[in-house]
Amino acid sequence: MNALSPSASSRPAIRPLNPCFSSGPCAKRPGWSVAALSNALVGRSHRSPEGRARLNDVIVRSRTILGVPEGWRVGIVPASDTGAVEMALWSLLGERPVDVLAFESFSALWAQDIVTQLKLEETRVLKAEYGQLPDLSEVNWAHDVVLAWNGTTSGVRLPAGDVIPAQHDGLVICDATSAAFAMDLPWDRLDVVTWSWQKALGGEAAHGMIALSPRAVERLETFKAPRPLPKIFRMTAKNALIEGIFKGDTINTPSMLCVEDALDSLRWAESVGGLEGLKARSQANLAAVAAWVQKTEWVTFLAEKEAERSSTAICLRIIAPWFLALERDEQTATVKKMLSVLDKEGIAFDLASYRDAPVGLRIWGGATVEAADVAALLPWLDWAFAQVVPA
Repeated sequence: MNALSPSASSRPAIRPLNPCFSSGPCAKRPGWSVAALSNALVGRSHRSPEGRARLNDVIVRSRTILGVPEGWRVGIVPASDTGAVEMALWSLLGERPVDVLAFESFSALWAQDIVTQLKLEETRVLKAEYGQLPDLSEVNWAHDVVLAWNGTTSGVRLPAGDVIPAQHDGLVICDATSAAFAMDLPWDRLDVVTWSWQKALGGEAAHGMIALSPRAVERLETFKAPRPLPKIFRMTAKNALIEGIFKGDTINTPSMLCVEDALDSLRWAESVGGLEGLKARSQANLAAVAAWVQKTEWVTFLAEKEAERSSTAICLRIIAPWFLALERDEQTATVKKMLSVLDKEGIAFDLASYRDAPVGLRIWGGATVEAADVAALLPWLDWAFAQVVPA
């Protein structure tokens, strides 16, 4: 049995002020209340001048904070990041072979959709187990490449922008939903980037965003996808980009409450220093967990390499020998029991690993989470684990 620190069985005195550590929807920004929505344009058309202006404000503030280059189009799309990714896959793929990196649940889903739904025969799926990245040297950058920058369910991220060649013939389609507003993205090496409001901004669900490079726009306008496209996926009409999508004229009806919430989050992001401030806050959360893991014998990071460790989706493995000897369903029951203790105490909610991932813990470390709350949580994890250690 792994030893626990002498203080592990002692009930901690300090509680997190905010017990929300879910990886989606994520914690609201510090100090948030429903009063932030008091000026929402409810009961008004999103196509009114005021409605379009607010939607465009989300677009403008997002592209400014993220540093999206001039010439790129940024738009609000239906169905969260999933809708944005599927829109890109269905609209853009098929002109050339595809390489897709699959190293956690959602990237594996994109691979499955490309192979079984789009039925693109010239597709290579480069796989890796949870905690690892595929061998990036095997990627053929003359192909279209589909990847997740940050594995929300594995806690593994691409280590740096230079893993993608500056010059590449295919399009690079990047699912950045748990990386945007927390990590640097190499815009000069990407062609399509997607994210949602519900991750690092702590926004409400169901709304996604898509950013298109000039090369991606050219593909949309010159390549006719060999498949029917539902209305919510269509970004062109008569072989030309529908520019209104990228100025606030959304394809479907958005929630103006969610729009107001997104604007509140973006204004808060600006107030903490924009992207640099958001990155620093997220890195502080990862640093707190890393310091704790270093001195804790029963847990470690799921991501095997430090340079590939996510600062947002912080995924942990339980490595106590007695725990590893359990069957998966027994491990799941044990973690559930451990987390139910924290739930009942009101200390932390939604810390379980994703259902397809190795059984363990997942702590959201995006910028809306305070480092002081993460630091306060960690002794409670020791305490809760001590409650389930066999006698």
